[in-house]
Amino acid sequence: MASASNRPISREASHMHSDTASAPTPVVTASAAPVWDPQQYLRHAGHRTRPFLDLLTRIPELPTTPARIADLGCGPGNVTALLADRWPQARITGFDLSPEMLRRATQDHAGPTPGGGHLDFGHADLADWHPEESYDLIVSNAALQWVPNHPGSFAAWITALRPGGTFAFQIPGNFTAPSHRMLADLCDAPRWRDRLAGHGARYVHILEPAEYLARFTELGCAVDVWETTYHQLLAGPDPVLDWVKGTALRPVLTELGDDKEAVDRFLAEYREALRAAYPPGPRGTVFPFRRIFAVARKEA
Repeated sequence: MASASNRPISREASHMHSDTASAPTPVVTASAAPVWDPQQYLRHAGHRTRPFLDLLTRIPELPTTPARIADLGCGPGNVTALLADRWPQARITGFDLSPEMLRRATQDHAGPTPGGGHLDFGHADLADWHPEESYDLIVSNAALQWVPNHPGSFAAWITALRPGGTFAFQIPGNFTAPSHRMLADLCDAPRWRDRLAGHGARYVHILEPAEYLARFTELGCAVDVWETTYHQLLAGPDPVLDWVKGTALRPVLTELGDDKEAVDRFLAEYREALRAAYPPGPRGTVFPFRRIFAVARKEA
């Protein structure tokens, strides 16, 4: 989940830029990478995992057995482990910037896999990650939204693939939704601007599906790009706030740190806005979430 030095990268922090191509680019203040909470992130593991499962169904067979696989922005490793289900003999490494996420991933998933493969995890900043070996598959799930200029790395990552190898990712495209728009507006409000300006609007670098398609076509790949909006039914009180506490809110909570009074005031304001935008229904709260997918296969 974390993967860029001054930017968080988490499998959600949803981090997409849908109809804001003409919107002004916000000024983002430099800050430390956010502190991630694996337990909070995993509270919505079912909904967060589904897009990755959908991505897996579109990845073609890999050129080498046992396969060599890299998972960029592996977070707590629960999704990385699904790669071993699909390619049981593979040697798989999950990369992440967050020490908290890497500790959880290593604790829960590192080691030999039942199919004879192996899972391990390593520290990396996706903003400057350069493959040091050849891969059959490089995959990323809800992480690249935290990496400005990530399309600039595509050429190097494709080059690192073996002939017939695949680069595949899923990235949130939900950043013009009320949840994210209101977070950005609140961070930039006069009462919070001095501390939080830009912390809710770090995603304008997300491309549209057609732009990702063009990038991979230019690199000579056979490419499949699509988008899906999941209408997620969330349970419990203030479930949208609970969701973003695991992702998009991490930079804000990190910046406010141990200032409990400020944290409580900010969350109270944001909670009220979310309640109005996402009213609960008789069976839960509907939280639509758009995601963008790309599968690029290198020429064999």
